[in-house]
Amino acid sequence: MPSLTLEAYNKIKEKYGYTSSWAVWSEQNIHSKSGMDDISFFENPNISILNPNIILVGLNISEKIERIFGNFHPDKKSAQDYKTRYAIHNTMFWGAYMTDIIKKEEKISGNLMKYLSANKEFVKENLRLFEQEIIDIGSQNTIIVAFGNDSYNILKPLGEKYKIYKVPHYSGFISLDYLRMKFTELEINIKSSSQREEHI
Repeated sequence: MPSLTLEAYNKIKEKYGYTSSWAVWSEQNIHSKSGMDDISFFENPNISILNPNIILVGLNISEKIERIFGNFHPDKKSAQDYKTRYAIHNTMFWGAYMTDIIKKEEKISGNLMKYLSANKEFVKENLRLFEQEIIDIGSQNTIIVAFGNDSYNILKPLGEKYKIYKVPHYSGFISLDYLRMKFTELEINIKSSSQREEHI
């Protein structure tokens, strides 16, 4: 895995800091949601654990992100992102780049999907912006993991260029252990596929 340079990290921080983040969180304490809002890591990061070659993709942000790399690191108790921390701890997905495919604020996903259905060009533009984001972060041999059906279906047109996988959305009515099982299965699948390709 090519290492991320501090210069590249800072460029990503400057351009995408309020829309993206990295799959790194503080250790869970007593409560499953404890420390989810801690973004102190990003002030002086150990960039060796950050991996732009794996991208975890959500649908969109529900409201404006006020903190740099605060996306997916909510300070609201109602947020469900803690399931992702639990699911990917000590897996290949820890340290992955995280972003949303649609750069539009909307709390209700149903409303967003209706808007996207009526605005196909907006969807195409967001796909174009996402591909530019992939380039900007220096992602190579990119592996994309979509959270939920909606983000996965939007990403499908890029399937000929990138490896795109799907896991359940963390905000759904699923347990922590179920989401972790899905990520574990995916990791096994990706590593097996990689080994097969190496022997071809």
